[in-house]
Amino acid sequence: MTDQNTPRPRVIIFRNELLPSSETFILAQANALRRFTPLFAGVHKALHSLPMIQPPVLVSESRSVLGRIMRRVYWRISIAPFFFKRLHSQPSDLVHAHFGIDGAAALPICNTLHVPLIVTLHGYDVSSSDCVLARSPEGRLYLRRREELWSRASVFLCISQFIRDRAIEKGFPANKLRVHYTGTDLALFEFRASDRDDNMILFVGRLVEKKGCSYLLDALSQLRQDHPAVHLVVIGSGPLEEQLQQKAAKEKLACAFLGAQPASIVRDYMARARVFCVPSVQASTGDSEGLGMVFVEAQAMGTPVASFRHGGISEVVVHNRTGLLAPESDSISLKDNLLRLLTDNQLWNQCSIEGPSWVRSKFDITKQTAQLEAIYEDVCQGFIK
Repeated sequence: MTDQNTPRPRVIIFRNELLPSSETFILAQANALRRFTPLFAGVHKALHSLPMIQPPVLVSESRSVLGRIMRRVYWRISIAPFFFKRLHSQPSDLVHAHFGIDGAAALPICNTLHVPLIVTLHGYDVSSSDCVLARSPEGRLYLRRREELWSRASVFLCISQFIRDRAIEKGFPANKLRVHYTGTDLALFEFRASDRDDNMILFVGRLVEKKGCSYLLDALSQLRQDHPAVHLVVIGSGPLEEQLQQKAAKEKLACAFLGAQPASIVRDYMARARVFCVPSVQASTGDSEGLGMVFVEAQAMGTPVASFRHGGISEVVVHNRTGLLAPESDSISLKDNLLRLLTDNQLWNQCSIEGPSWVRSKFDITKQTAQLEAIYEDVCQGFIK
């Protein structure tokens, strides 16, 4: 512990792309740090970036041709003089990279600054096939440096036991793998005694294969026969958006696609929905749901969850206590579970009450980030420069 007059140690929060709007969990974790000062650093800024505590240190500030060249030069041969100069001017004690691919890109920073590296493994970095990862320059860099990353990193934090198991299958050193659940800000996602729309199902997520929205539309098509008033709200965007909209229109489903929405709107819908449903599946690339922070957030607000028993979801949703889980890709069982949560008030009340208490016990961001900072301190103390 440091006293009030001692400068807090600095941790570089590294992400190749800073910070996509879907990665609020990274920003929330950085904002919750109390014993360390975060400094965001990355290769480039996301098109619609989340607001960071201070301007990030970037390899390339520009989206021009020159900017793209600077990014590729960094990923290929790690040359970025101005970037390293700015990092040297703000002495740091360690680097925390999010995703394994980003950990590989952060290795030159750690070697230049002579500081330890911690990497959080979130999902696609250990569940996607190598041929899929090789499609991008940063992915190819990761594959070239993967064994160096395994050796150089002090700790790999896995967001679920499922991800830890997958990482071991990929060859990550088991003695460096630790399960650490990312926390949720319970002051933002809190139970609200607001009016519920007893017929609303809510989906929040990127419209990609892994999130399983197509299975939800199949379930909705069957569900309306037993519960004609049911309707679905979809928040999120992605490459499958048009295809999913066409499917909903063709089957004349009561489904509203709202696109990407700010966090405040998402929270309002979570508080109003009767059921939260993101039926994630393993994508054709192998990409799987590592945990799913949206499940944590919905349960924190007292909204029961219906999903598939896939990836790390069963570590965050307690079947028959905070929600209902169906066999993966089984849209008929998903429909049955949705119907139960829409019509069985006793079950719904039980899940709505147990959800917030379960989240407080396992996913409170204050407790989880305090654990993270203890890991930071242990790694810094044990690192030999």
